[in-house]
Amino acid sequence: MTELTASSRVTVFPLEDLTVAYTTQSSDARGLGDIGLVTIVDEQSDGDELWRLARDLGGRPQSSDQARWILTQASRARVVNAYTTLLDAKWTAHISRRFELDALFANHELLMTGRITLPNH
Repeated sequence: MTELTASSRVTVFPLEDLTVAYTTQSSDARGLGDIGLVTIVDEQSDGDELWRLARDLGGRPQSSDQARWILTQASRARVVNAYTTLLDAKWTAHISRRFELDALFANHELLMTGRITLPNH
């Protein structure tokens, strides 16, 4: 697992029986947010639950379709703005999976999943 620590806006939302956190990172100094970071708020998780949900609940057998399904759930939660938004939250994520998308999707070229530690969660 790769560990990342940063501060950014984090959207926290429920997905089935999971608490999910979504934030973005940038691959360069332009700050485009081209990396989608979708993680589980749980110290025991490795993030694979998201991929299983995408396969089983989302009906997506291919990894690329599963990645897009995961990003769609995260983007939807942020747009709806009905869930918790932590502005400039300091977090630490343990990344267990990186998936490069074959084309830009929801403004992301890369999806990273795993678990995250947030303040007050």
